[in-house]
Amino acid sequence: MTTYASLVDATGEDIQTVQELAVIWGELQNEFNERHVELIDSYAMLGTHDFLIIFEVPDGEGATKAALTLREHGLSTHTMEIQNTDDFASIVDEI
Repeated sequence: MTTYASLVDATGEDIQTVQELAVIWGELQNEFNERHVELIDSYAMLGTHDFLIIFEVPDGEGATKAALTLREHGLSTHTMEIQNTDDFASIVDEI
């Protein structure tokens, strides 16, 4: 499984209130499950972006499905592959 992070902005016209956003989160969790996306964690953020979502998928196609699922709900995303720092350190040690 590969881990990805999405920086999410709730800028869609469909999101007018906090309550609407809460409904969207429930729908997203269900759709992620249907599309074999394992939601690892999510955080509300202060600053440039509104949320951080961390998820695992088997491949790039799964990451694309996850990003498109977020966009279907009017959420703007920037999705990238991430790696655990211990795993990164092991790779560096090999070089």
